[in-house]
Amino acid sequence: MQFVTVHETFSSAEAQLIRSRLEVANFHPNIANEASVPFQGFSESTLIRVEVPEDEAVEAKEFLAAKESAE
Repeated sequence: MQFVTVHETFSSAEAQLIRSRLEVANFHPNIANEASVPFQGFSESTLIRVEVPEDEAVEAKEFLAAKESAE
């Protein structure tokens, strides 16, 4: 299964929040690179990627964009 990045951040907490929002909306997110982030929760050199299966990517990106517009 191919995954597509729908969000990137340096914050583990932000990545978890995005993952949770996607799960509630019935997407199947995965977080990549989180294990390589230091204990403090962020790194200036390591992006954490929130990914979804390729067939969900377009809808997930639209979902996240709509959420940002509403805030």
